[in-house]
Amino acid sequence: MAAQPDSLKAQLARSENIREMTTNDLGKIIDVEVAAYEHPWTLGIFRDCLRVGYSCWVYEDNSAVVGYGIVMFSGAESHVLNLCVHPGSQRRGVGRLMLNHLTQVSRESGADTILLEVRQSNVIAMQLYLSADFHELGVRSGYYPDHDGREDALILAKSLITDFDPMLGI
Repeated sequence: MAAQPDSLKAQLARSENIREMTTNDLGKIIDVEVAAYEHPWTLGIFRDCLRVGYSCWVYEDNSAVVGYGIVMFSGAESHVLNLCVHPGSQRRGVGRLMLNHLTQVSRESGADTILLEVRQSNVIAMQLYLSADFHELGVRSGYYPDHDGREDALILAKSLITDFDPMLGI
């Protein structure tokens, strides 16, 4: 087997920091959610995601939850409901690792498309999704609460049936 590039080795090692979310994580997740969003999800929403069996994951760094992702499956589609990284841990590759993981579990579930919504104003997230081969499908008007009322969401999608590299998980 050929040697893996150092960056790939580092990425694979960091992906070991991803594990399934449990109810014991909810307090830490709320801390991240509140730090990251002006209009955070409630504890009850996260509890319901676990209760109904959505695919829920956390990223730990030195035993601290710094990111998480939740995806639901519906037939041939998966839908990312929430992907968040604590502001103090952003721009370090955690979001990309979580997105890659959600993409991989979506493929494994049999989905051929992964969808998500993103605030039009969330430029950093948009850059991540577009660099991961998501494409804009449309707009959900007034989807997100905003300090001035409501903000539109861009609907993004990615095909999961082309050019899959199992070594990279993307």
